[in-house]
Amino acid sequence: MKVKGFTLLEVLIAMAIFTMIGLATTSFLTTIIATSEKNQERSDKLNELQRAFLVMERDFTQMTMRTVRLNGEAPNESFIYTNESTYSSNTHGIAFVRQGWRNPGLLLPRSDVQALAYQLEEDTLNRLHYNFVDSVVGEEPKIRPLLTGVDKVDFEFYNGKKWVKELPKEGLPLAVAIEIELKEFGLIRRQFLVPGTVQAPSTDLGLGE
Repeated sequence: MKVKGFTLLEVLIAMAIFTMIGLATTSFLTTIIATSEKNQERSDKLNELQRAFLVMERDFTQMTMRTVRLNGEAPNESFIYTNESTYSSNTHGIAFVRQGWRNPGLLLPRSDVQALAYQLEEDTLNRLHYNFVDSVVGEEPKIRPLLTGVDKVDFEFYNGKKWVKELPKEGLPLAVAIEIELKEFGLIRRQFLVPGTVQAPSTDLGLGE
């Protein structure tokens, strides 16, 4: 009785084929996992961006004409202030006072208006605020990181005729635009209507640009 089997060459060929299939499968799975992780990171970044713009919209649309005292000093002359006037002099940002800070039943010992700022620290856009509108000497602001991976932040103001970089000398602008340059998505611009005091000659604010 003859017993048939595989030759050494056939075994080696079979092992080589299975090895190639295994390597191909591993590479395919690695690519799928990497793509899935990249998509998840992008989705998380989009969610972070959406949450940040929701916070900004709430703040800018409730901007009010109220000056503040920083560190117990004399009140600022303008209602909006930027750069060296904000809570930290070495960063670029914007600061103002908004209404609508919820305090149900006035249970907390604070006002329902809030002094806040948006500032770029390294590559993170932070939202800062104090518990009281007029901060006292030595009081540190509460910091909330909003966006990471930010390269640049810039602001423009609609004065009733056009978008300008200069802050209004009196009152509030009709709208505020924020331009954020992100490492992931590039330049993004959002425009927010505010309770402005400047009278516009027309109803076209260029907000669709």
